[in-house]
Amino acid sequence: MDLSQLEADPAGDLDHDRWRHDEQGGSDRGALQLDHLSPEVARLVVARLVSKDFGAWTEALARVGNCVRPVRLRGTSERVDAATGEVLSSFSSADHPLGVVHVRCGDRRASECPSCSRLYAADMFHLIRAGVTGGKTVPETVADHPLLFATLTAPSFGRVHTSGRCHPGDSARRCPHGRPVHCGVVHAEGVEGPRSAGLLGQPLCADCYDYASHVVWQWFAPDLWRRFTIALHRSLAHHLGVPASGLAEVATVQYAKVAEFQRRGAVHFHALIRLDGPRTPGGISDPPEGVTAELLAGLVTEAASTVQLHVPGVDDADVPRRLVFGRQLDVRVVRSHRPDDDQALTAAQVAGYLAKYSTKSATDDVATTSAHLRRLQTTIADLDLRAQVASLSDSSSPYRLLGHWGRMLGFRGHFATKSRRYSVTLGQLRRARQRAQARIAASRATGTPLDLASLEADLLADEEETTLVVGRWCYLGSGWADDGETALPTAAAARAREYAQERARSRRR
Repeated sequence: MDLSQLEADPAGDLDHDRWRHDEQGGSDRGALQLDHLSPEVARLVVARLVSKDFGAWTEALARVGNCVRPVRLRGTSERVDAATGEVLSSFSSADHPLGVVHVRCGDRRASECPSCSRLYAADMFHLIRAGVTGGKTVPETVADHPLLFATLTAPSFGRVHTSGRCHPGDSARRCPHGRPVHCGVVHAEGVEGPRSAGLLGQPLCADCYDYASHVVWQWFAPDLWRRFTIALHRSLAHHLGVPASGLAEVATVQYAKVAEFQRRGAVHFHALIRLDGPRTPGGISDPPEGVTAELLAGLVTEAASTVQLHVPGVDDADVPRRLVFGRQLDVRVVRSHRPDDDQALTAAQVAGYLAKYSTKSATDDVATTSAHLRRLQTTIADLDLRAQVASLSDSSSPYRLLGHWGRMLGFRGHFATKSRRYSVTLGQLRRARQRAQARIAASRATGTPLDLASLEADLLADEEETTLVVGRWCYLGSGWADDGETALPTAAAARAREYAQERARSRRR
């Protein structure tokens, strides 16, 4: 039996009637790629395919959209009228064919769950795009507001291998540790060998690299971003000739930001920065006249270049530091339509960029087996131990929880954030999706056609809840029963992604 011929629903949901094998060599359109499995995992896959409850299992898999690590729950819930106390409906996991309820894990990281990360990326795309072009309760007039795409990086902590011609120069020059300070090699992706792209982000001399400052900068990066927003507000207020405390009566700055790790393991920020008018009860107003996107770009560049943060040492043996952003600052104008300027970006481009970055994990672009990553993790553990000892005499130490963020290489901020009035929230989008699914189910049951586009405002409305959901649930664990059950949703999610990419390419033709 050729497992690669098992078919998946291209939309990402599984239908057990479509999981079939064409023994006569039919088309492999929609086939799952399972030929890479080990014999043991393949045996588990076959056992699941021929099991008596396979239909119920695929229905459970469809409900979680091919989630690789769903949460398993057992219990009951009741929907109660908040005014009268009447029980409107009830649900029990015992009524489910498997006796267990599966719920999406909701992990944003593509490395952990491809399906849930795609859903998260889609939500982020719509959230970000709405703040650029309007829609999703955001007025379309925002498309005419000054808008920038800015990238703020970490400073240099020592020379690392870079793409392209890497540090050309005099090969005879040496660092204090006797190692060359130049490379001269053109590192390229996909090139194998000891001097290939595998060196990207690795220090030319690990002993010269300031690992302690790297970790400390990472730890305070969220605070440095906050200082940047304050500096930008003050610069804008100064330009408009108003006090900083009164800027909200004239103009406001809104943003959506995601964090991404560079190959050297240092985080940098990608942000959409939009200028609006004063705060109004009715929503978003037009910005003041005379403030163009180019002028705003100058203010952003000035704020990012001058902001600084003074932080104490980890302990008495450490030194205080002055933290700043790196000199590699990129600020580009965004247009809501296809720009004439090649340097300008479109709304779809930036929404796609930020949505993609939001699903990456800390070590996606860092070689997990590299000595550089091990040195970073060792430095975090060492600084954490020193901080714990120092906190015994000074409980106000800002480094007390450093060790809790070792997996994030010391970065303790959120990977995706936005200002309050930039656009809709992820919570609104998720509630809208739940409402849409309920209405679609009701439409199918009654045979009544439904136009969700005309109901968008209703779906996104923050309605006051008139019912309460009272649940009693027991957590049973996370993930599927075995590697065979995990392999099927993993392959189905990969095929769904390929199908979506095929459709996107066909639309661009």
